Amino acid sequence: MMPSYPTGTEAADAIVDVGRLLYEKNLIVATEGNLSIRIAPNRILTTPSGRCKGRLRPWDLITVTNDGGKVGGRGNASSEILLHLSLYRERPEVGAVAHAHPPTATGFAVAGVPLADCVLPEVILTVGSVPLTPYGTPSTDELPERVLPTARKHDAFLLKNHGAVTLGKDLWQAFHRMEMVESFAKIVFTAQSLGRVQALEPADVQKLLQLENGPEPPRGGCGNCSVCTRCSNKKTSPGKGTAVGEVIDRIAGR
Repeated sequence: MMPSYPTGTEAADAIVDVGRLLYEKNLIVATEGNLSIRIAPNRILTTPSGRCKGRLRPWDLITVTNDGGKVGGRGNASSEILLHLSLYRERPEVGAVAHAHPPTATGFAVAGVPLADCVLPEVILTVGSVPLTPYGTPSTDELPERVLPTARKHDAFLLKNHGAVTLGKDLWQAFHRMEMVESFAKIVFTAQSLGRVQALEPADVQKLLQLENGPEPPRGGCGNCSVCTRCSNKKTSPGKGTAVGEVIDRIAGR
């Protein structure tokens, strides 16, 4: 189902507010990150290139067509607009895209470790697995090409050596998913530092996904069992934190 489109004013206010929150919560620094909202079938409102996303005003934003042509605003669109546009084409139901560099989650991306285990009920029900995409050069066609196979089945994913991306029906949902990704990364890192990550059993995951009146299950599962039938990450998970543990052991010199 196609998303309903916000007005230009609503979309601009959301980008300004979410950009400020990402900056205040240290999910981006300096001029990092980019945000966009689909405001019409052939119109995307996006953040400008080279500007701090925590200090934007509505008149700073750029409007582009689905092929990237600029139709409104001053300055240039985000340098990652090619990635955003490819995600909208691939996922017509998506209404907003957020790209940020949450420090702990990005640490996992730099270490080459996905956030793939079924550990927290809240994460299972709202984000699902957070897989790792192959590295692609930013601001080029290479990045969208390498991200799309993962983006087809996941609403949140790590970009190898480059941060995280979350998708949503609107920008607030994408923002909440970004918060969840960073919180998840912190918890997994802390648990592994204390000894190990204990993933939930498949039967417990099944119970969660069958909760009456529960939220719609996320698009992607962890790949550690057969419970999540829509998972695209099978047999690539680190499995109960093993890969995370190896990374931390190296850091600690164990």
